[in-house]
Amino acid sequence: MAGGPAATGGGIGADAPKNKFAGILMTCFAAFGGILFGYDTGVISGVKEMTPWLCTFGETTTDLDRHPSGCFIGSSTESLVVSILSAGTFFGALLGSPVGDYLGRKWGIVLACLVFCVGVVMQTAATAIPLFVVGRVFAGLGVGLVSCLIPMYQSECAPKWIRGAVVALYQWAITIGIFLASIVNNATKDMEGHTSWRIPTALQFAWAGILALGMLALPESPRWLIKRGRDADAARALGRLTGLPATDPVVELEIADIKTNMRAEAEMSGSTYADCFKASKNRMGLRTWTGVLLQGWQQLTGINFIFYYGTTFFRNSGIGNPFTVSIATNVVNVVMTLPGIYLIERVGRRKLLLYGAAGMCICEFLVAIVGVTISTDNLVGQRVLIAFVCIYIAHFAATWGPIAWVVCGEIFPLNIRAKSMSLSVASNWLWNFAIGYATPYLVNKEPGSAGLEVKVFFIWGSTCLGCFLFTYFFVPETKGLSLEQIDMMYTLTPPRQAGPVRKRLMAEDIHASDSQGMDKTDIHHEDNKV
Repeated sequence: MAGGPAATGGGIGADAPKNKFAGILMTCFAAFGGILFGYDTGVISGVKEMTPWLCTFGETTTDLDRHPSGCFIGSSTESLVVSILSAGTFFGALLGSPVGDYLGRKWGIVLACLVFCVGVVMQTAATAIPLFVVGRVFAGLGVGLVSCLIPMYQSECAPKWIRGAVVALYQWAITIGIFLASIVNNATKDMEGHTSWRIPTALQFAWAGILALGMLALPESPRWLIKRGRDADAARALGRLTGLPATDPVVELEIADIKTNMRAEAEMSGSTYADCFKASKNRMGLRTWTGVLLQGWQQLTGINFIFYYGTTFFRNSGIGNPFTVSIATNVVNVVMTLPGIYLIERVGRRKLLLYGAAGMCICEFLVAIVGVTISTDNLVGQRVLIAFVCIYIAHFAATWGPIAWVVCGEIFPLNIRAKSMSLSVASNWLWNFAIGYATPYLVNKEPGSAGLEVKVFFIWGSTCLGCFLFTYFFVPETKGLSLEQIDMMYTLTPPRQAGPVRKRLMAEDIHASDSQGMDKTDIHHEDNKV
């Protein structure tokens, strides 16, 4: 990979001092925000199956064969409770742009934690569905802000040679959050009274508090400070992240390069929401649509069907202990994210996305086929079904889980990064909401529902085929490039032809200030030398 003390954009290269790792640890800590995201996503899967919660917020029934607890919630209420979080996160993600641009990336994350805590208070104190639902909305606003601002903060602060792995840690934290939720749910599910569901709900205060206090000690994004005209503060922040004095020539060169690229971006496109979709020289419209659709496709892999409705799905499929199986699937999700973090800077973003989409497609079709050809009493068949679900989760965890966030954190220019990132993350949550709301109607065998049950995996398998085709045509390889170099690459070539451009940018360590007068002809003419 390209290195050297003057590596631009993504941070200082291989010749930086050894204490540069202090800056890496800072940006890694920001990934803790994924715990909020993952825990809040995963906790509802178990909480809504607990008898005290069902009897508090649901209805009573005499049909003990279908509802052994004597209480239940209908498809409409279940859809509302699960999916309303995603409605809140959709608007929280859209707010990520003005909050991130006005308050900054750091203080925007702190504000998100406070909003999230308001939602947790409402959910913990609720004794009726309306207050619980409103609490889910406020928690969603906080999670939406976090999910937009943290990958953006990490991408702007991490060194380019490890940027992908650092941002991928955010997805790993999400998986840890989901896993922690399943552990806590399993530990409290048999408790008497409201404590069974209030303990896992209230525990979210701890995650928000750790993130907020930690962010207070971290520097602001140097790129945001430069965008606000605070060059001296940017130099100090960059100095903290690199372990160099603010007056060091390497830091000064980095600051100058970011400013040069920012001026070039301003000349090619504006900074409004309309500019995000314009067919400009630097392909801003294509880049925004790539981020928006990439996040949408990530949700259409069907992964949140397992984490929102996994406990219910396994129970209906004849699995004896669905809570235990849900813990097992979450272990797979956590563990298999680690190979993705390792491989993202070695194999690359594009190849892993293609491999992951193909693997998920095959596994989901196999789950659907096994599910429709065996009975719920077939123990061997149930084990095969669980095995393929776990293999499917492993493919997602190592590829589409972390890499969608990495790519969206990298491909947008600074002048509209917050806006394009917020639109992309909002797309994630819009599809999350749609899938969360529609799934009970697709899966449940109740009047007014489609009753697909395991056959829903035929749908997810088909959408994973769409993931493969989308990646092949629209996602370029960005491994080893600084954020400014990625901007140059988009200016010089469309995504499918980006390979030679990327090779030259890396081989010659071309900077924004070096690229004046360079065009596509120059790149391809020199390709044979690379």
